[in-house]
Amino acid sequence: MTTARPVLYLFGCAAPPVFDMARVVADAQDRGFDVCLGLSPTAARWLDPQRAELERLTGHPVRSAYKLPGEPDVWPKADVIAVAPATFNTVNAWALGITRDFVVGVVAEGIGKGIPLVAMPCVNAAYVRHRQFERSVAELREMGVRVLYGDGGFVPHQPGLGGAEGYPWHLVLAAVEEIVAVR
Repeated sequence: MTTARPVLYLFGCAAPPVFDMARVVADAQDRGFDVCLGLSPTAARWLDPQRAELERLTGHPVRSAYKLPGEPDVWPKADVIAVAPATFNTVNAWALGITRDFVVGVVAEGIGKGIPLVAMPCVNAAYVRHRQFERSVAELREMGVRVLYGDGGFVPHQPGLGGAEGYPWHLVLAAVEEIVAVR
C-alpha cells in the first residue's frame, strides 16, 4: 500500500531568502513533501526568471494570484502551510485580515479551515520597532499560527545587513515535519 506524500504549501514573500526557493523546495521534497509554491506579487516578479524551473521542480503551477471564480483548483489540498520568508507587510496584513494578495488570502482562510500554519518572518530591526509588528505576531500566535520569531526562530538584523545567507530555513522545514508527524 502506498501513501500519498503530505502536501506543503510553501509561500514566499519579497525578502532576500526567497531567492533560495529552489533549494528549499528540493529540501522539502527530500523530506517527503509534495510542494506547491505560492509567491507574493513582488516575490513572483523577482523569481519570474526561475518560474519554469520552479514549476518543473514542484510539478505544480507557481501561483501568485487568485484564480477566477469557477476555475478548478490546480493544487491538491494542503496538509500544512508555511510562509517564509514572511515580510513586515505580509505579517501585518495577515494578522489584520487584509487579503488583497493571494498568499495572504490563502493563509487567512487557512486559519478558519484549521490548516496547520507556520510562519517565519524576515524583517529588519527598524521594522520591528513599529508597534504593529509585535501586535501582529502576537495576534497570529493567538489564532494558532506557529510563528518562528525570536528565540528558536528568526532574529531581526540591522537595516541593510540582512541577506539570504543565514536565514534559518531548516527551522521552517523542521516545524512542518513536526506538524505532519503529529497529525
